Amino acid sequence: MILLMLVVLVMSVVAQVFSVFIVYNILRKRNISERILELSKIIKDGAVAYLNHQFLLVLIFSVVLAVVMGLLFNLFTAITFSVGSFFSALSAYLGTLIAVNTNSRTAEAAKESFHKAFLMALEGGISTGLLLTGFGLFIVSALHLLFSASGYENPENLVGLGFGASLVGLFARVGGGIYTKAADISADLVGKVEIGLPEDDPRNPAVIADQVGDNVGDVAGTGSDVFQSYVCTLIAAMMLGALVRGAAGLTYPMLALGFGLISSMVGLFLFKVLSKNHRRHIFLGVYISAFFASLFSAILSQILFGNLKAFYATLVGIIAIMLLAHITNYYTSPRGKIIKKIVSASSSGPAVNILTGLSTGLEAVFMPTLTLSAVVFLAYRFEGLYGITLSAIGFLSIMATFVALSAYGPIVDNANGLITMSKANADLRRTMDMLDSIGNTTKAACKVYAIGTSALAQVAIFSAYLSAARLNAIDIVNPVVVAGMLIGGSLSFVLCSLVIKAVSEAAHIMIKAIRRHIREDLKPRGNKHKPGYIECINISSRAALKGMFYPAIISIVAPFAIGLLLGPEAIGGFIVGNLATTLPLSLNMCISGAAWDNAKKRIEGSGRRREESTYMASIIGDTVGDPLKDAAGPSLDIFINLIGTAALIYATHII
Repeated sequence: MILLMLVVLVMSVVAQVFSVFIVYNILRKRNISERILELSKIIKDGAVAYLNHQFLLVLIFSVVLAVVMGLLFNLFTAITFSVGSFFSALSAYLGTLIAVNTNSRTAEAAKESFHKAFLMALEGGISTGLLLTGFGLFIVSALHLLFSASGYENPENLVGLGFGASLVGLFARVGGGIYTKAADISADLVGKVEIGLPEDDPRNPAVIADQVGDNVGDVAGTGSDVFQSYVCTLIAAMMLGALVRGAAGLTYPMLALGFGLISSMVGLFLFKVLSKNHRRHIFLGVYISAFFASLFSAILSQILFGNLKAFYATLVGIIAIMLLAHITNYYTSPRGKIIKKIVSASSSGPAVNILTGLSTGLEAVFMPTLTLSAVVFLAYRFEGLYGITLSAIGFLSIMATFVALSAYGPIVDNANGLITMSKANADLRRTMDMLDSIGNTTKAACKVYAIGTSALAQVAIFSAYLSAARLNAIDIVNPVVVAGMLIGGSLSFVLCSLVIKAVSEAAHIMIKAIRRHIREDLKPRGNKHKPGYIECINISSRAALKGMFYPAIISIVAPFAIGLLLGPEAIGGFIVGNLATTLPLSLNMCISGAAWDNAKKRIEGSGRRREESTYMASIIGDTVGDPLKDAAGPSLDIFINLIGTAALIYATHII
């Protein structure tokens, strides 16, 4: 088994080396116009400066918490917590650096052809996906090998790793979401609605802050999210696997993810070669990766267990990925009938636009939830609680592919903004708009994928919690359990309130700043506009750094408080209640927000512009949906995993 773990380690390293090779090829691309380079540097400096401030505060918080955990629990927990925190932060940094160095090259490639620009942005996404998922697999397998060599082979020693990764992931998601959406909605409300400026107009001082936010929100936040999902799910699967299947049960999830990583490499490479109609075949890489991941899982299951039960449980998760992608595409595709309804509703004003988009999000909750419920049911029938964790492993097996498609979105969005701000010709702008519309589709699907991943990870963590707490089940008629469920369910709404309130307060301040700068000089010359950019960047930074702490503190304190006051069964109810509200709430927010956004994009692409009330109504709907789909909604999927890992630490160290 040690040899098989070494194989996993090698596969994770291969993915990271391949990622570095792609990044090297991207950086070799030169001949970028001076204006695009100047603007790209402002975006890069703003993103790095924010991440430096954010993770300095997170470092202080994490060090204090690590010391407390070392004193209260044991040295293993403190060390693994610190390692998880560090690599989660590093994932955010590296993902952001790849994106901000790819955006200018994508803009330059667009001058040659649509296809070259698409491939450049996709390469940036591929390098991000392989690097970040490779990181997650590498850290878990390397630490487990190290601990096993020291005589501490119990995977429970890795629980702190997931806790640290989830904590930093929540900071990155919440902070990045507040940052980007405060700038985005402020730029839209003043620039488009009040003044009548087009998208990404350089006279709007919030434009650069919005571009920075795309990176610290969608890229840095996604990077930490990927790492924590990988780590939390894998540790839960290893814990249950070791308990019910011994060494083979512990090793199978690691190998399945390792071969899944290789499958993603193959799928993404073939997608680049085979895909000509990019819009129609955007998920071709997902299908190819899923096929190879399924094939490898079947072989592993037969070799390690002598049957295909583990494979069936894994396959259920893989199939669910593709179902969720199509469901999301149905509700959010710019060419779909749902978006056409929202566009039509916009002609009656902002209120009808908002009501139509809201009802779309509410309706869209059912099918993904039904799909995930079927996954849990079928996986349990195949392999019990261990099967549920394996369905989550199947979900994660091709995560590199989804991260690649997700990172593609903000890279193209930034490139689009760079071209607009550099005053390129209209044909080039239309090319970027087409690329951007593909990015909107992939980002929406990837957000729902991330939610599904975290939901299945939470079910896996809950199964591991029951095992660690030595509980066969929880009694839902027990008033203690009911109390835990109600408290856990209500916390999702508290977190959303905190995030949306932070976005709203920051936008209120930024809107005043934008009005002042725009009205002082609608046509700035030279570098006169830069101070306006910097002020907006600072407003977003302060709001994000201030708003990210309360959700994290709630996530840490609540499980331990419930456990100490009401006992281990109450924590079980707490986890279930939180999952039952977080899953539909996050789906509703992400899908309705994406639908509003794509309705606005469809109107923009139709030629009906700012002089029409329909366009104004779509912008209002989009600004309502922005903090839902990019701040509150994505934060919830980390929130549930952080609560679950905190509960696991309680079960393994306090009970």
